[in-house]
Amino acid sequence: MNFPSRLIEHAVNEFAKLPGVGRKTALRFVLHLLKQDETEVAGFSDAIVKLKRDLRYCKNCHNISDSGLCNICSSSKRDHSMVCVVEDIRDVMAIENTQQYNGIYHILGGIISPMDGIGPNELNIETLVDKVRQNEIKEVIMALSTTMEGDTTNYYIYKKLSAHAVTISTIARGISIGDELEFADEVTLGRSIINRTLYEKNLIK
Repeated sequence: MNFPSRLIEHAVNEFAKLPGVGRKTALRFVLHLLKQDETEVAGFSDAIVKLKRDLRYCKNCHNISDSGLCNICSSSKRDHSMVCVVEDIRDVMAIENTQQYNGIYHILGGIISPMDGIGPNELNIETLVDKVRQNEIKEVIMALSTTMEGDTTNYYIYKKLSAHAVTISTIARGISIGDELEFADEVTLGRSIINRTLYEKNLIK
């Protein structure tokens, strides 16, 4: 692809680094920005810079936040004795959209995947164990994707928590095998949370 300007080429290359954005789409983004007022473009770039510079992570659940505690962990209306373990922020958003869960969350930051070089030490698992050990948590709900990696992570966490007096459950298999939570419809996901089962019942004896 030939460009009439190195500035345009550089901008296209940067947009093309975004997931799911090819060079043609990146070029459309760049040409669109060229048509906008300078103040609008400045506002766009400023929002991106502030996102990276000022965004924080909740010290309790690792959710993205504007302060030390996210809105969920700081809410007195949430059930703090119930923790839902998810892979990332997209899963929190998906579950919140169901309006069927009133506990708090714990974001792992990924799932165990040896093929990708991701082991337990790269995830927020130890902070979950500490949370169970120190706080008055009655139930831990596993809400990871129904993949081999998700099941491996579920089992690892189950073994880490099995010595503690806490109920460990998993969302019902209303989510198809291999599916990720963010792509599940709200009704199915909501029912999967409501109809969750004890994790032990899902183990092959």
